[in-house]
Amino acid sequence: MTFNLSPIGFGAFKIGRNQGTKYESSYDVPDDRAVTALLNGVLDLGINLIDTAPAYGLSEERIGVAIAHRRQEYFLSTKVGESFNNGVSRYDFTPAAVRASVERSLQRLRTDHVDLLLIHADRDDLRVLREPELVETLVALRKGGATRGIGFSGYSADATRAALAWADAIMVCYHPEDESLAGVMSEAAAKGTMVLVKKGLASGHIPPSQAIPWVLRNPAVTSIVVGSLNLNHLRENIRLSRESRPS
Repeated sequence: MTFNLSPIGFGAFKIGRNQGTKYESSYDVPDDRAVTALLNGVLDLGINLIDTAPAYGLSEERIGVAIAHRRQEYFLSTKVGESFNNGVSRYDFTPAAVRASVERSLQRLRTDHVDLLLIHADRDDLRVLREPELVETLVALRKGGATRGIGFSGYSADATRAALAWADAIMVCYHPEDESLAGVMSEAAAKGTMVLVKKGLASGHIPPSQAIPWVLRNPAVTSIVVGSLNLNHLRENIRLSRESRPS
């Protein structure tokens, strides 16, 4: 799987959900008009990675409404396994649930395929990987064209390392206060596996000016996914990324 990703990716959590978050500051979910302006502005800035999930509330549906007409301009990542309703996350990694989740995601995103489909693991991520037929189901979805690539979004080094046997991409927590996955990130990069960083700003606890250059100085990192509702902040994030990785 090849795609020239921008070093800054857009994490679409905040456009769909503000319950059960770990962000330092609370926020209001923007209205439809603001989301449309934001998502089109993200693409206009040159950010071409959009990361979402069914557990992100209205996020997938809003992406479909706002930028499905620009689908060729962005790499679209979503997830399977976690749903979020009435303030509670629920997990289901059975083959039937995974296939149904993908079908719903494609409908909401208004596309016939995503570029990356990630397992949305909970903290017991090694157990998740042992779910019967989970990886086989993802492989079948890739073969059938519902996704171009498959991967794993988890927490532990053991689970992430185990996923390298089949994953096209991994999504990992990595920031100046947590380097625990640096080793497996290097292993992934050596295999040609895409490395996407989540929580690179420690959910807003580390300033972008500190976190973004630090994350991107690691040559294993493909992109850092940042969630923001402010285009000026994203523009500054892009500037920081260019200082870290001059073209």
